[in-house]
Amino acid sequence: HYFTGEGGVAGFFVRDGWVLEDEQLEKIRHIPTVIVQGRYDVVCPATSAYELAQKLPGCTLHMTTTGHSSFEPEIIERLVEATDKFAAAEK
Repeated sequence: HYFTGEGGVAGFFVRDGWVLEDEQLEKIRHIPTVIVQGRYDVVCPATSAYELAQKLPGCTLHMTTTGHSSFEPEIIERLVEATDKFAAAEK
């Protein structure tokens, strides 16, 4: 996968599953997190989003009936909803 830099291509994750390791999760647990995942996304499997959400207490996972595109109406709706919620919390 290109995120891990396999096949001689530089990536930003050290290895597959790296972000799910306890040592890495400890660094981000305090960050409010919303994951918006398309159920029919063939690029980023829904299982990955589910596994990450299970390891982040307080994380909100929205599983949509879409694919990978951030331009799908249901994904846009959830992203705007999350952004508005974060903005309201800052006031």
